[in-house]
Order: sequence, then C-alpha cells, then structure tokens
Amino acid sequence: MAELYIGLMSGTSVDSIDAVLVDFGEKDTLQTKIVSTLGHPISPALREAILALCAPGPSELDRAGQLDREIGQVFADAVLSLLDRAGVQPGDVAAIGSHGQTVRHRPPGSVSLPFSLQLGDPNSIAALTGITTVADFRRRDMALGGQGAPLMPAFHQAAFATDRDRAVVNIGGMANITELSADGSVYGYDTGPGNALLDYWVGLHKGKSYDEDGAWAASGRVHPELLNRLMADPYFAAKPPKSTGRETFNASWLEGASAGLEVAPVDIQATLAEVTAASIADAAHQFASGGELLVCGGGARNKDLMARLRRRLPTWSIACTGSYGIDADWLEAVGFAWLARQTLLGLPGNCPGVTGARKKTILGGIYPA
Repeated sequence: MAELYIGLMSGTSVDSIDAVLVDFGEKDTLQTKIVSTLGHPISPALREAILALCAPGPSELDRAGQLDREIGQVFADAVLSLLDRAGVQPGDVAAIGSHGQTVRHRPPGSVSLPFSLQLGDPNSIAALTGITTVADFRRRDMALGGQGAPLMPAFHQAAFATDRDRAVVNIGGMANITELSADGSVYGYDTGPGNALLDYWVGLHKGKSYDEDGAWAASGRVHPELLNRLMADPYFAAKPPKSTGRETFNASWLEGASAGLEVAPVDIQATLAEVTAASIADAAHQFASGGELLVCGGGARNKDLMARLRRRLPTWSIACTGSYGIDADWLEAVGFAWLARQTLLGLPGNCPGVTGARKKTILGGIYPA
C-alpha cells in the first residue's frame, strides 16, 4: 500500500517552491519513489518582500506576520497544484513536510540566545489543503543546543549510506556537506555560500535570475587577491558544528572584501564560483582523501561549478544524486517529506554529530488537517 507524503522546500535563493509527492512504501521499509513534482513560482513582489525581511529593517514584526500568512497560502497553492497534476486526493496523503522560508538564522555563537525563523504558516497550509502538516523542523534541535541546520544529513544517511566513504553536497543558496563514513558515522555542516552570491551578482550586472550553466563565470578569470580575501573569512576555518546564511554571506560581505581592488564584474563572478568550489573541496578533503561525491541542488546543474569541483577533487568520483536514485533537483524536498514521516512515526530527524545537539530528537510540530 502506498504511503504518500508531500515535501515543500523554498531555499535561500527564494527562486521557487519545490513541491514533491513521494511514495515511501510500507511503514517498516523505506523506498523513495517520486510520484510527481512541481516547481511553483514565487512572484517577484513576494520574493522582494522576503529578501527585504532577511535583513534588519523597519516594521519587521508586521511585515513578518503578513508574510507568514502569505507564504503559507502560496505553499498551499503549490500543494493543490501538485495534487491536481498527480491526480491524487488530499485524503490519500499522510502529511506535508514544510521547511518554510528562512528569513533569519542566528546559530549558536552569533547571538546570546540562538534562533532560526522560517515563515510559511503551517496552520494555513493544513487548513487550505486538508492535509496534516509538519513544520518548524529546526527549533527543537536548537532547543537542545544544536545549530538547527543542516537538516538533511539524517535523510542522506537513510537514502545513501553504504560501506564506502561518501559525501553528499547540496548546493543551494548556501552549500552544505554530509559526510557518510564507511564505519556508519555521519557528520556535516554548511560549507559557505553556494548560489546566493552568484545569483545576486549576475542579477546586478546581467539582469538574470541566475548564471545558466555558469557560462558567465566560466568566461571570467579568478582574481587571486579577491579569492584570498574571501576565503580568509573566519567561518571557513571554524570547526563544526556550524551553519550559516545570508546573515554572513551577502552583498556587504562581498563589497567589504573587494574594497580597493579593481576587478571586472565577470572576474568577480568567476571568483565567487571558485569560493563555492574551494569551500566544498576543503570540506571534502578534511573528510577523506577520495570517495564518492553526490551533488544535489541548483548547483548540480551549473556546469562551471561542477567542473571547478572536479579540478579541485581529482581523486573523487563526482556525480549528481540522480545517478544514485533521487533526482538532484528534488532531493531536498524529498528530505522534508521524509522528515514529516519521521515525526509522525515518532522517530528522530536530527543528527547530533552534525548539529551539535545534546541528543537525537523528534523534529517539528504537527498541525492536524
């Protein structure tokens, strides 16, 4: 009998909502059969409002409250469109796992009392879809002293662990790595910027939402001094557990590092791409001298980024997660469907070795249909 769940994900890039319908099979087994997928658009006005709230500004509480409801409604629209596409009724779905839209992430060490805030009212999602919704996955881990991120390593372990060293890298707005050791241990952390600054810079200079295939970056040259300045950021040398976001890696960070340098815009794009590749490669080198590197997220489609990774990791076998059974574009959304399943089954969803939490715990709150 099918066990259907829906996963919803909107990442740091705020480019669209990934919605995926997954059949996990029987309760005592685990398969990950993707039944249907949908990339639901985020309107330019909503995206602008979300990005504006990612930085401190006036009337934050009112804006956050309104956006919470609005994003919840858009998430619900995505679910209903997905169900219509798949020909599935709401009553056939066990639950929705919604990550929400992160607008502020303050991990341990950044403020006196760490927090992480995702918008996308799960009450609205449950009410408008008629499907039990599981959301607010980060804060239980943080209540136990953890980073609250990254959240995918437990799912990566369930889906990809083997008797060989493997690393799973998600290149979204930020990038993160999961290290799956042959001995069964799991580690991971955010490596630093992924696509967010690349998207920002190509938008500023080319008016595009992203650098398709990394073609613009590939046409430029890495600026050695700028690369050194960017890679000197303390975050890269910090020991895990650690997590990050736009609060650290943003336009002001880039402007500060490039101050006093004369660098062509195309060369800045190439240098930003190299920062993403270098920080991921450094993490992989610290894990193992070689192995299998499975890549997912929007960066997996960036030919230039993948080429940079291969140059920096010549002893690693690098491929998209689609080659291992789960499409790279949808893996993170599948992961949140899986986290919803874990919650309903009363099973933990975090990895203390990744986040630094004091123990394993059930994640998220349940909002019944």
